Amino acid sequence: MNVTEYPSPLIMPDFSEISRFCRVEEIIPFMQLLATAVSADYQKLLEVRREKESLVAAIFPTGSAPLNSIHERLNQLELERFLFIPSVHELHQSCTDYRDILSCHVFDMVKKEMAEAGYTQPDVPFALISLGSDGREEQTLITDQDNLIVYGDGGGDGADHYFAEFSSRLVDKLEEAGFMRCTGDIMPTNQTWRGSFSQWRKRLFSIVRYEVEDLGKNVMNLIVLSDARHVAGDPELAAELIDLIRTMERDYFQVLWGMAKAATDMKLALGFMKRIWTEGSGDHKGEFNVKLLAWAPLVMNVRILAINQGIPATSTLQRIALLETEGSFSSLFAADLMDAYHILTKQRILIQIKALKGIQKDSHYLNPYQLSTIEREQIRHAMIKIEELQKIIHANFHIV
Repeated sequence: MNVTEYPSPLIMPDFSEISRFCRVEEIIPFMQLLATAVSADYQKLLEVRREKESLVAAIFPTGSAPLNSIHERLNQLELERFLFIPSVHELHQSCTDYRDILSCHVFDMVKKEMAEAGYTQPDVPFALISLGSDGREEQTLITDQDNLIVYGDGGGDGADHYFAEFSSRLVDKLEEAGFMRCTGDIMPTNQTWRGSFSQWRKRLFSIVRYEVEDLGKNVMNLIVLSDARHVAGDPELAAELIDLIRTMERDYFQVLWGMAKAATDMKLALGFMKRIWTEGSGDHKGEFNVKLLAWAPLVMNVRILAINQGIPATSTLQRIALLETEGSFSSLFAADLMDAYHILTKQRILIQIKALKGIQKDSHYLNPYQLSTIEREQIRHAMIKIEELQKIIHANFHIV
């Protein structure tokens, strides 16, 4: 055995498992190689951490123009680190942390600029609340704006006008800082995603009482609101709105039932004999949309059970862990779902990297036959577990 053929220790199996195949004279050279590799890897990670800390520190004295380059470099660091250590959890946490800092800074910048422009800030609290992957603290390398504005009651028309202008400037500044505009228009520039607390209460009651015209769209909005998380501004006001959202979802079972039905109806890329299904023709022949046909059904179905059980966490992995704690999942099934999340999210991130590097145009489609047999089987097994989860929700909510 040639010890120089071993990979980096960061992806190496347990040393005792490898060393038992070594001859006596190879043990010391192998350990020397191991020590050298660990030292090099450790230094690389330290360099990444130091540069990240330096970039984050540089956010505060800057104007809006340099924020985009800082954001881009932070994203590039995470890309490089993920290729080095493919930790989904680490990437989620790091991206969420520095984007929260960027968002808070932009939020404060807009307040300052409006004051300098002669706008009088209403004497009411207000907050920026994130939704979607940001709300779940599951940010990845490609991000857009999914957020809302809530402000306190009592400001009248003046507050409505102020926060309409504030929202417009905020969305523009976030875009300048590298947050793409939401293609679904889930941003406070859209009046649906901006309002006083009383306006939000009225809006939510209209949805859960079926007093709206486009019920399907509004129920989907309620699903989006299920991942709400405070980012900037008044935390107490944000917590009050988030609590209102979750209370309404639990109290109006028919609405939650509709959300559950939508979750269990989501298709998976599983075909005959539980084989991975791929498109048979077109631009994506031999591929499938890993976001829509695997990852999203997992996130959606876990979310439904978490809401039903009154679990406050927004992170998919935290929700799974808490659902195990309160008895909805066995420890084995919870572990399977966590594995499924890591496997599918890792593939999504790798696809994003290919898109960012120009290797492929789309950031959602995966060709499973370009993967190893083991990886392909992991994806198939993940979708089988998601299908089992859908059946659990189907039975729990008596969906026919």
